[in-house]
Amino acid sequence: MQEAEVLNQSPIAAQEAIIRADKIEKYYAQPSQNRIQVISATDLKIVPGEILALLGPSGSGKSTMLRMLSGLSTPSAGQVYWHEKPIAEAEINVSIVFQSFALFPWLTVLQNVEAPLQARGVNPVERRDRSMRMLDTVGLDGFEAAYPKELSGGMKQRVGFARALVVEPEVLFMDEPFSALDVLTAENLRSELLELWAKKTMPTKAVFLVTHNIEEAVLLADRIIVLGRNPGHIRTDFKVALAQPRDRKSEPFTQLVDYIYKVLTSPDVVPAEAPDQQAGRKVRDQRQMHYQMLPHARPGGIAGLLELLLDKGGRDDIYRLADDLGFEIDDLLPIVDAAQLLGYLKIEEGDAAITLSGTEFANSEILRQKELFRAAAVGNVLLLRQIRRALEAKSDHTVPEDFFLDMLDEQFSEEECLRQMETAVAWGRYAELFDFDAGRRRFVLPDTAEDEIAGEISAGNEDAE
Repeated sequence: MQEAEVLNQSPIAAQEAIIRADKIEKYYAQPSQNRIQVISATDLKIVPGEILALLGPSGSGKSTMLRMLSGLSTPSAGQVYWHEKPIAEAEINVSIVFQSFALFPWLTVLQNVEAPLQARGVNPVERRDRSMRMLDTVGLDGFEAAYPKELSGGMKQRVGFARALVVEPEVLFMDEPFSALDVLTAENLRSELLELWAKKTMPTKAVFLVTHNIEEAVLLADRIIVLGRNPGHIRTDFKVALAQPRDRKSEPFTQLVDYIYKVLTSPDVVPAEAPDQQAGRKVRDQRQMHYQMLPHARPGGIAGLLELLLDKGGRDDIYRLADDLGFEIDDLLPIVDAAQLLGYLKIEEGDAAITLSGTEFANSEILRQKELFRAAAVGNVLLLRQIRRALEAKSDHTVPEDFFLDMLDEQFSEEECLRQMETAVAWGRYAELFDFDAGRRRFVLPDTAEDEIAGEISAGNEDAE
């Protein structure tokens, strides 16, 4: 479990919260009587007058946190309060805008917006008037009779916003609402959202935004929370003291973006206070990890990243690197994490800096790269080291996959165990640490695998004779 030390108490904490989470956790019981911890005990508040952005790497529990705070999911422990009343006993008023539009294709635009009012029993005249006003607010006046298939992605998401806002929610939840849109459409919708919020045209008191886009969070949010993972926990929580509208090219903006990148890419480092902020938080993480969570990156991707860094002089800002590659941060971070885990990169002040071993790897021929990768994998990755040692210790040099899955499931979910094993197999095969017999689900030493194949061929020839 985590233990957090709040260094500077934010004024937000003194405000009356609309939603307050008190030591909420999410975990799943296992047959072995252990449990998979998804989110560790966490305190969090959503207060009036702020846009709160929740950032974190894949698997940190961002969407799980949203579902618990919005009442869609019940915490395994702890309690969520709506105006200090347990959320299960309260009449809450929230709406959610999803990433995937989630419109009813058989209904018109107007009917889609009316749907939540109809579910609440609002009479036809009032729900039509309110829906028409909201469509006008989001710039869809004149499209009332259109069907979703006739709309662009941006227009579909505008319908999603209108449908969420027409019930006049006290808290508007948004789960990566712009990630399915092209860059220009997303930028336009963000600007429109800020305009509606600034002019108080939105009938809502607070906004809770889940995003993986760091610039988006800094651009929109009054307060940002960054989650760590395995299990999900708050790494830093601070107010954004930049006036709106915000200039992406200003030094304070880029400093804050770099700070968040550093927090995301340095999971084992206690984050410092955010630059030029009114409040900061440091977390002392006392969780004891048995296995590292292997980033799901291929060796070829790691090699490509290192070669790109060499072309840039061995060091580059991660933000610029993602932008140059046309990657979202969630696409790039696993590759960065993998290179860092293997000792090929260091993260310094939001920059990725190649190490001497990383330089040697990037400059080597394929066979030499395999040798270097093997040494780095054995030296830095506990699971790969254990698989190799177990194979060497067994007289037949084979070990069933289940042996390692049983150890992993004390720490990871069933789905994540399989993903960890898939990554371990890919790395181990590339490094020629072991082979994997997919039919028998067994790890095998490379020489042993060749001997078994030769034996099977020999047996087949004898049968033929």
